[in-house]
Amino acid sequence: MIPEVEKKIIAILKVLNEAQGPIGARVISRNLKKYGVNLSERAVCYHLKIMDERGLTKLKGKRNGRIITNQGVEEIKSALVSDKVGFAISRIEILSFRTTFNPEKKEGLIPVNLSFFPKNKFKKILKAMKPVYDNKICVSNIVAVANECEKLGEITVPEGKMGFATVCSVVINGTLLKAGVPMDSRFGGILQIKDGKPLRFVELIEYTGSSLDPSEAFIRAKMTSVKDVVKKGEGKILANFREIPAICYPLVKEVLESLKKVGIGGIITIGKVSEPVCEIPVDLNKAGMILIGGLNPVAFVQEMGIETENLAMSTLIDYSEMITFSELLNEFSIR
Repeated sequence: MIPEVEKKIIAILKVLNEAQGPIGARVISRNLKKYGVNLSERAVCYHLKIMDERGLTKLKGKRNGRIITNQGVEEIKSALVSDKVGFAISRIEILSFRTTFNPEKKEGLIPVNLSFFPKNKFKKILKAMKPVYDNKICVSNIVAVANECEKLGEITVPEGKMGFATVCSVVINGTLLKAGVPMDSRFGGILQIKDGKPLRFVELIEYTGSSLDPSEAFIRAKMTSVKDVVKKGEGKILANFREIPAICYPLVKEVLESLKKVGIGGIITIGKVSEPVCEIPVDLNKAGMILIGGLNPVAFVQEMGIETENLAMSTLIDYSEMITFSELLNEFSIR
């Protein structure tokens, strides 16, 4: 196990890495909560002194603001493996808790996946993704875009890139959690589609045993064939497997219907109580649920030979800052 101090240092480094400029202990203390770390302003100051001595951070400006150093960035990248195990499931739980979206009021924070595309290819990429959205191979048709050096949620878009945010399937976890429904997130996988219907999972990665989001891994490995699903109704797409308590089934349907009314779907199928779904066994007194992967439009781009940089389950964006994909196409004069 990583010592407790090291865990807190890594969390502080992540907060500094997300910041656009120097920030002080008070801001760091507040932002640490999203990583499940509670440190007072004084405790943050204590850790920052240690980090300064190790060359991970340095003072910048007159008000004791800190920035992360190159060495600090490398420290994040090389964090011990034992600290990363279970990261995917932890990220789902944290984002679910932080989700505040209310479909009835059409307001609140929505969890998203971020993708960064070459700026000079962005218009071409948007045009290419249109069939994926037309065929609803996505969680939602609402998206968000930011130019280089602008922010999407808490993350800054790198230079020379355009940032593209897709709604993450964790929005269903978060909305159900707010309604009092616990959801067990078990796998991310590759789902085989035949004749336009889900057939079976051909690849699975457990969230509890992966430091990388399964969708990111599958996209990098070029294991999808979203293009074939769009053209022929047969192929392989990104999907996720969840379980819900059977007793909550009526409430789940009610919540999902409210989400559907505001353009958030993502449900491929819900199984019967205690019965397998797409060949995946389900626990007693639970129902299996398959959700479509939010990064399927991006997987389609990767299949075209355009390299993408993806951060699945990375941040939250206010619903008011998002637009439909059709509106985005109009902004870029794409038909």
